[in-house]
Amino acid sequence: MNDTNESREWHDFPALVLCFYSRCCVLRVDRSRNSEEYIAMEEIALEAIKHALKSLRKRHLLEEGAHLPAFTALSRPLIHQGSEWKEKAENLEVELQQCYKAQSRLSEQLVVEVAESRASKALVQEKEAIITDLQNELSKARDECSSLNALLEKKNKALELVISEHQDIKAKLEEMTEKADKAEAENKMLVDRWMLQKMQDAERLNEANSLYEEMLDKLKASSIEQLARQQVDGVVRRSEVGAEYYAESTIPTSCKQRITAHEGGCASIMFEYNSSTLVSGGQDQTIKVWDTNTGSLSNTLYGGLGSVLDLSITHDNRSIIAATSSNNLYVWDVGTGRIRHTLTGHKDKVCAVDVGKCSSRHVASAAYDRTIKVWDLMKGYCMNTILFHSNCNSLCFSQDGQTICSGHVDGNIRLWDFQTGKLVSEVAAHSQAVTSMSLSRNGNLILTSGRDNLHNLFDIRTLELCGTFKASGNRIASNWSRSCLSADDSCVSAGSADGSIHVWSISNGKMVSTLKEHSAPVLCCTWSGLGKPLATSDKSGIICIWS
Repeated sequence: MNDTNESREWHDFPALVLCFYSRCCVLRVDRSRNSEEYIAMEEIALEAIKHALKSLRKRHLLEEGAHLPAFTALSRPLIHQGSEWKEKAENLEVELQQCYKAQSRLSEQLVVEVAESRASKALVQEKEAIITDLQNELSKARDECSSLNALLEKKNKALELVISEHQDIKAKLEEMTEKADKAEAENKMLVDRWMLQKMQDAERLNEANSLYEEMLDKLKASSIEQLARQQVDGVVRRSEVGAEYYAESTIPTSCKQRITAHEGGCASIMFEYNSSTLVSGGQDQTIKVWDTNTGSLSNTLYGGLGSVLDLSITHDNRSIIAATSSNNLYVWDVGTGRIRHTLTGHKDKVCAVDVGKCSSRHVASAAYDRTIKVWDLMKGYCMNTILFHSNCNSLCFSQDGQTICSGHVDGNIRLWDFQTGKLVSEVAAHSQAVTSMSLSRNGNLILTSGRDNLHNLFDIRTLELCGTFKASGNRIASNWSRSCLSADDSCVSAGSADGSIHVWSISNGKMVSTLKEHSAPVLCCTWSGLGKPLATSDKSGIICIWS
């Protein structure tokens, strides 16, 4: 029975080996999935191989014992059985050889499987080490995540605190804004009340000024006859305090002084009231004060920007106003030499300026932004703005200070109401741009010059043409060339582009003198209120004093 079982084990051995081999292949595929299961199955496989080898040894011994009688029988001299037994022996020997070959193949496979199992075991150990490292890194990452979560909680708490503080500050800001709005409303109300009070004060002051002016006019009217008789050396003096001194103007014939005044040209010159002191402004952005008796420089005023295009002086000779190409007007205090006001508001270069004849408080200016602005020198701000369609090159106040006369690029002269800014009247004075406007001493006549090289005299009351002065060689040099009337309103003086100065008599309209000293175009002429001298300036910055 044992032999039968062992024989059965022997016959089942290939099947067991195949089953073991297939199981090893499956395990090789799945060993990366579960290393522990693979190790257990490897141990089971090793036990099965050992059992198979033991079974092979037993079968071999049993086969030798089973074939021993056959070998014994063969050794007997039985001729009839010799061939049969010989054939069986050969078959058994062949079968034995096949078993040996199968055994050798299985041994080789076993060695290969053992080597592969060892390599797999080493790979598993390496993977386990990697898994251990990854687990360590994972634990570190978890610790870091925990610390970051704790820090995030702190930041969230701080953010909540900041948000609450922001809300408190916002509430305070709203409260302060409400208080500021209330304060601003109260301040506006106070300013309105203050402005109302100031307006009332101004009205009272205007009434007082008008009363004073009426009294002064009456005083002047009562003393006209007496003034006409008080003639000493051809000089007539007015007895009122602050009255002007003037003499009969003499026709200049020669250059008394030649002054190098400004670099780049001198566009505007003007005598102080009741004085022979000359004020000049040039492209070097300076204002200079000259003694015309000696030709010496008395003072230089700095601080303005841009070229000086026009000048005006208050009647008390305390302030000088300059119109400049920097779009601003500058007001200097002559006593201190410092800028008192900078009048801003024009959008283009300011080319003309004049001070009111009755009051030194009001100033009018014209710019190439097509506006005329009226300024209050006491407060330093713009009182009114007049708009028009043609640029203004020159302007002046009327004698009563209620009208502004302006000369424009379109050749017209216009009269504006000082208080309302409305156009009063208009006349076509020149065929080309008006360059200059000069009011007579009595305030009834106004001299205009134009790029058509004509100098016209108008009655300001009716705007009727009273006279025209021209000469073949007299050509206007620029849009801001200034001509002038003499102190006694007997002569007209105008410069020319060839450097000459022409003087006409108003009474007969004839030219009485031609003065030549300048080598550059003459830009400005001005006559002293004392009757002499005559001063002229040109594009090279030279000033000539004529006597």
